[in-house]
Amino acid sequence: MPLQARRIFRLSLTLGLSLACAYALQIPLPFITPVFALLLSLVPAPPLGAKGLVGLVAVVLVTTGAGLLLVPLLLNYPVSAVMIVALGLFISNYLTVNLAKGLVGALLTVGIAMISAAGTASYALALTVIEALVTGIVVTIVCQWLVYPWFPEDGLPQDNSPRERGGGQQSNWIALRATLIVLPAYLLALTNPAMYLATIMKSVSLGQQSSIVSARDAGTELLGSTFLAGCCAILFWFLLGAFPSLWMFFLWTLLFGVFFASKIYRVIPSRFSSSFWQNVAVTMLILLGPAVEDSANGKDVYMAFASRMGLFTAVTLYAWLAIYLLERLRTRFFVRINSIQPEAD
Repeated sequence: MPLQARRIFRLSLTLGLSLACAYALQIPLPFITPVFALLLSLVPAPPLGAKGLVGLVAVVLVTTGAGLLLVPLLLNYPVSAVMIVALGLFISNYLTVNLAKGLVGALLTVGIAMISAAGTASYALALTVIEALVTGIVVTIVCQWLVYPWFPEDGLPQDNSPRERGGGQQSNWIALRATLIVLPAYLLALTNPAMYLATIMKSVSLGQQSSIVSARDAGTELLGSTFLAGCCAILFWFLLGAFPSLWMFFLWTLLFGVFFASKIYRVIPSRFSSSFWQNVAVTMLILLGPAVEDSANGKDVYMAFASRMGLFTAVTLYAWLAIYLLERLRTRFFVRINSIQPEAD
């Protein structure tokens, strides 16, 4: 089997299998598991071993523990706590952009933002989110162990979609910009953590788009991927509604996973980047998961979906506006600096 085909089937099968296991085992917030499966399986490389799994779980516990430590500060000294959260978000984005530690940066962002926000509502809710994160990662790695022998890599792994990294100043600026994108969503989540946890995940996904520099690219990448993810989620929901069962949930996830993996690995030509299709897949999973939970709990799925999609669109519009304004201010600042230097000479 060609290498590209193996990568596609490995990613999609890991995605579908992790989703099926998460719902079959009834772990908390099961939709987080396929999101981790997508993020951990994107890089064409062998899965982590037992030691790597223990190390990754330790990283999750440390990052989420940091979020728990912020809860008393948020309740008693909110201004100081928010400043600490902002610093932690910048450090996590710095790890992602400057040091290419995307997974560690994302986990640190989730630990600081989601766990601390959930803890302000209920300590039990924060522990539930931590349990979902740890269990989801363990299930994902086990699924990778099962799938990888059937679709292995050839020799040394090579990333099929490398990202160009800019200079130090540009990377620091992108890290700061990502922090300013996530922070308002975090402040919104503090008002009602149980309702806005998915919004934090969406803002984290937006903040991780470090390759976006211009406002024009941001409009296509962020808004386009969000709306396309909403359309994919609606299509997925109606297809699943024809034969609602865990087996069909797995099969449809597998089919959609094949499509997204083909776009991400450039097997199917596309005018959009790999990060665009990655964002579409992640957003679709974040939209679908709560919809399934709403259906199981007897809630109005369509009203909840419309509300959630509206929040995601608002967060995305804010991210686009923030990128536009910040890049404009930055350009004006450098133009002024460059105009002052000749006069000084």
